[in-house]
Amino acid sequence: MDVVSYYRVSSQGQGESGLGLEAQREYITRAAQQNGWIIIGEFVDVVSGKLAIEDRPEGAKALALCKQTKAKLVVAKLDRLSRSVHHIARLLDETMDFKVATMPQADKFQLHLFAALAEQERSFIASRTREALAALQARADGGDVQSVEKIARRTAALEKGRTPTNRAKASKAIQDRVSSWQESVRDPIDLCIRKGGRTLQQVADCLNGKGITTSRGGEWSSIQVSRVMKNLGLQFPLK
Repeated sequence: MDVVSYYRVSSQGQGESGLGLEAQREYITRAAQQNGWIIIGEFVDVVSGKLAIEDRPEGAKALALCKQTKAKLVVAKLDRLSRSVHHIARLLDETMDFKVATMPQADKFQLHLFAALAEQERSFIASRTREALAALQARADGGDVQSVEKIARRTAALEKGRTPTNRAKASKAIQDRVSSWQESVRDPIDLCIRKGGRTLQQVADCLNGKGITTSRGGEWSSIQVSRVMKNLGLQFPLK
């Protein structure tokens, strides 16, 4: 069976250094050898997983080659294709079949299920962490000695780390995370503009339609689009 290899790294640094890319190639090469696949093409994108593969420069080329040659797309792991179950479901339902090197025998149903479970797990872990902290505080408020001690130790550990140097580091880390997230939505916003978005609300509607969420996981508004576009230096084309 002919296959087209598709690789994705999330940052330019990873793309240039080969971090992550080498491991992906190893997964696909091994799967090809074990399953008798013939790799007829290779494409690499340096983009966020929030962008659908058909909207990525090299991803679009990979899909076109698959369509032209009737080869199957293969990725190392499911999250290299997308972290969005919406994108994966649409690819399976509307576009084409694909293979995942780490589970080469998985069918459409299993791939859809794995994508949904992975997304649910990320949400579940975040929710359980918040619930555990709230429950601990409630027990402490009720007079549970062990809970009070745990909160005291946690507070002490946090206070110990709140030196001026550590506060500066924490502030920089937050700024870096914000900058990194904004960079991750640069391509989707730019694509919405290139596809005809000429107002902030049109760009917001475009992002929401693609299932791309804000940093807090909600839907986009024109105000949020304006703020991010300003920070990224993105502008609408002159009329």
